[in-house]
Amino acid sequence: MALCTASLVAANPNPEELGKVSWHRNLTEAQQIAKEKNKPILILFQEIPGCLTCRTYGREVLSHPLIVETIETYFVPLAIYNNRRGNDAEVLSYYNEPSWNNPVVRLVNADKSDVQPRLNGNYTPSGLVKYLIAGMKKKGYSIPEYLPILYTELAANEKGIEKTTLSMYCFWTGEKELGKIEGVVQTEAGFMDHHEVVNVYYDPSIVSLEEILDEGKRTSCADQAYVNQENERKKAGKTLGTSNVKNASTFRPDKEPKYYLSKTGYRLVPMSPTQAVKINVLIGQGKSPFHLLSPRQQMMYNHLQKDKSVRWASEVNDNKWQEKMFKAWDDLGSRA
Repeated sequence: MALCTASLVAANPNPEELGKVSWHRNLTEAQQIAKEKNKPILILFQEIPGCLTCRTYGREVLSHPLIVETIETYFVPLAIYNNRRGNDAEVLSYYNEPSWNNPVVRLVNADKSDVQPRLNGNYTPSGLVKYLIAGMKKKGYSIPEYLPILYTELAANEKGIEKTTLSMYCFWTGEKELGKIEGVVQTEAGFMDHHEVVNVYYDPSIVSLEEILDEGKRTSCADQAYVNQENERKKAGKTLGTSNVKNASTFRPDKEPKYYLSKTGYRLVPMSPTQAVKINVLIGQGKSPFHLLSPRQQMMYNHLQKDKSVRWASEVNDNKWQEKMFKAWDDLGSRA
C-alpha cells in the first residue's frame, strides 16, 4: 500500500524543515514497525519552526529524492521536534538531546539502543549519505550500488569540481572511456574548434588531471586538451606535448548526450548526472546497468518498458530529474 500519494502530499505537506520524507511521529509506533520489518529507526531531532540551518537541511538534504528513498526504504523514519512538549520532549530527554537545536540524526535499534554515534554538526547531503552507509554496514546490510555513486557525486559538488576538455576521434567513445574513471562525476560530449570533445568534470581529491590525461591517452581519447588556466596547460603539456594543448573556446553540446544510454529505455528513467555517466559506460561496454539504479528507479524502468508514454518520463541530462522522480513515486505508489 502506498503511504504517500500525490493527493495526500497536497493535503498534508511536511513543514519545510522535514523535507519530503514520510515521517512517523511516535517512537512507540516506530519501534513496533522496526521490529516487524527488521529495520533500524532513523530519528531526526529537528527544530520546527526552525532557524535557517534547519530549513536549509529540509530543503537541500531531506528533499533529495535518492536520500529520501534511502531513508524510507532501509530505515523507519521518525521525526522528533526538539522544541515541543509531550511525547517529543520525552524522547528528547531519553536520548539527552538539547532542545531548540540544529538538526541531529540518530540511528537506533527497535529497543532504542544506538546503532552508531549520532550525526550532528554536519548538515551536508553527503554527510547524511555517508552516515546512512555506515549505519547499513553496521547492521550487516549489503550496500546498493547507487549509494556510493550518490555519495561521490554529492561530496564532489560540495568540495568543488574541476573540469578538463579533451578531444578524440569519437566523443561517444570518449564519454564511455573517460566516464569510467573513478572520481569523474559528469561528462558532456560536444564540439570545440570543429573537433569532437568531451568535457570531463571530476573530483580532484579522488583523481588528478594527470591521471585523467594518462587514461585518455591510453584509450586514444586525449588527442588534445583545451585549457583556460596556466597550471592546467603545464600539466597537459607534460602528458600530451605542448603542441597538443590549445586555448579553450566555445563549447557546443552534441544533440545526443550519453549516446549509449540514449539508445535504451534507461534514458527515460529520472537519474542523477553521475548515475547517467556510469550507466552510459556500462551500456557502452555491453553490460546491464540495472544494478546501478535504486529500487524505485528499477520499478520505474520496469514500468517504462510497458508504457513509455508516462508523463514523468525523463530524458538524458534532464535538469528536472528530481521533480520527475517524486512524480513517478506517486504515480506508481512506490513509497511503501
